[in-house]
Amino acid sequence: MARQNVSSGTKWESVVGYSRAVRIGNRVSVSGTTATDESGAVVGAGDPYAQTKQALTNVAVALENAGASFEDVIRTRMFVTDIDAWEEVGRAHGDVFAAIRPATSMVEVSRLIDPEMLVEIEVEAVVEPE
Repeated sequence: MARQNVSSGTKWESVVGYSRAVRIGNRVSVSGTTATDESGAVVGAGDPYAQTKQALTNVAVALENAGASFEDVIRTRMFVTDIDAWEEVGRAHGDVFAAIRPATSMVEVSRLIDPEMLVEIEVEAVVEPE
């Protein structure tokens, strides 16, 4: 099967050795995605809901570039720096996935790569075979 690596163009992809998303056959995996804008600046500092929305916006772009959409998502993983913010993070996740209902996890981590980052989201999708 052909492999399609999707890049977001950040310098970290080549430094760390990863792709924003990878598609092989009908499976798409999106790397941990945070609430950054095109310049790499954190969006929604201090606001877990806003950061979750931005991270999901970034995930949507990666999915689209891999030929998928939110409707194809079967699994999400949310990493949060404060589990007490679960309702805000969950509400933003629900804004996108309430009708789709992928399997999901939300796990508290001690920190993310930038202290302003509160949420990181991974996604797995399955699309119709080409």
